[in-house]
Amino acid sequence: MTNLKIKVIPSSKINKIIEQPDGSLKIKLQAPAIEGKANKALIAFLSEHFQKPKNKIILVSGEKARTKTVKIED
Repeated sequence: MTNLKIKVIPSSKINKIIEQPDGSLKIKLQAPAIEGKANKALIAFLSEHFQKPKNKIILVSGEKARTKTVKIED
């Protein structure tokens, strides 16, 4: 089980992960921050990146914030 600190940048031109010096991640998503679309896109993007099923990726905190904590279960 891994907890990740993530800063999400919605409405970007491309989906991209940028690793930060402090170990956190900055993730650019094409999805807008409207009606949870960015959160759904984040989970789908992380699922593909880490090759884990979507139900193993849980948004722990930051549902309505740009800074989020995500738990990835084994």
